[in-house]
Amino acid sequence: MNRLQKNPAWLMLLFLSATAALFAVIAPQTLSAAALGSIAIQLPQLGILTLAMFVPVISGGLNLAITYIANIGGLLAAVILTQVFQDAGFGAGILAFAAALLAGGLIGALIGLMVAWFDAHPILVTLGAMILLKGAMEWLTRGGGISGMPEFIQYLGNGSLDGIPIVFLIFLAACAVVWFIMHHTRLGFAIYMIGSNPRAAAYSGIAVTRCYTLLYALSGALAALAGFVMLAQNNSMRIDAGKDFLLITLLACFLSGADPFGGFGRVLPLVIALAALQLISSGMNILGANQFLTTALWGAFLIIVMILRALGEKNRRTA
Repeated sequence: MNRLQKNPAWLMLLFLSATAALFAVIAPQTLSAAALGSIAIQLPQLGILTLAMFVPVISGGLNLAITYIANIGGLLAAVILTQVFQDAGFGAGILAFAAALLAGGLIGALIGLMVAWFDAHPILVTLGAMILLKGAMEWLTRGGGISGMPEFIQYLGNGSLDGIPIVFLIFLAACAVVWFIMHHTRLGFAIYMIGSNPRAAAYSGIAVTRCYTLLYALSGALAALAGFVMLAQNNSMRIDAGKDFLLITLLACFLSGADPFGGFGRVLPLVIALAALQLISSGMNILGANQFLTTALWGAFLIIVMILRALGEKNRRTA
């Protein structure tokens, strides 16, 4: 038990194994090669968005605007690929990708500056940003979408390399980048320090304003990357794409052991938790469960996770 408490990855591996064993009994098709391949294709959108949520969670905050930042990134890339260039080639694709990440990073940086300068709670700032972005983009797009991406973008979203979906490789690359930043850079150390104790972090010489700006810029860029992946996989983009992912990103973060109040959380348990949640989602689909029932299940699951964490904290204090 001590090993599980010290390293949440072991607990997540146990959870993933139990989930696989359960569906091996009640829905064996869930573990078929075709179903696992489908999971590898579906996971990157949710997975990259969860990374975008994970970084601010470690700092003791949240980014409730990630889905709309993703949509803006995807829509901007779509505009560049279909309207700015008549015959978009690979160079235009690189430009669209860079523009999406830059836009997401800038929006995130502005959110971070507001959190730092005005000492405002991240929930309020990102909620306001979410409503602002949603309203602005609905007004600009009139609620419509953009479709008809170039073939190389469609291949990026639905093609594979040696049998591995390209989008899954993009997800693994994003995980590696976040893991390196969080565990092997000064910025990552500063994020953990701010999450543990913002005042102590400031007194220890950490540039808190700069750190908030960078961490939310990173969150925004990751969200925009998720939006680009959505665009590539769906061959279209709308302002309401991925709106159901927000709850599950929070669930994955807290399930993997990230502290809701900041200061603790690791990338590897997060990746394993995402795999388990995607396996559950796939299994529920195979069982024919109603989508609304699945959404309710995620909400109940999140409440249970938070209750179990609270009970665990209470037991540790009284031990």
